[in-house]
Amino acid sequence: MPYHRNVLSLPPRLIEAEPLDGHQVHLRFEDGLAADVDLSYLLDFGGVFEPLKDPEFFRKLFIEGPTIAWPNEADIAPETLYDKVQLAVHEKRRGLSD
Repeated sequence: MPYHRNVLSLPPRLIEAEPLDGHQVHLRFEDGLAADVDLSYLLDFGGVFEPLKDPEFFRKLFIEGPTIAWPNEADIAPETLYDKVQLAVHEKRRGLSD
């Protein structure tokens, strides 16, 4: 089954964000969707994301409103987080069925 989200609606509320090893984060939304996602792609953007290269700074992430943020005011669109979790769940399920 393909993953998808109605792009005209906001994603469910983010209720858990726990930093893991490297630039991995465990995310869980109020609809029960949860997965570990790799956010290392953010390091390529530089600018406000530059401090995230420091693993200690990266681990300072916190939930702010509908998304995660860091003390330097860097954040990620909540739709992006939800899409990444959906994709991770989809890929895990597909891997289990292979």
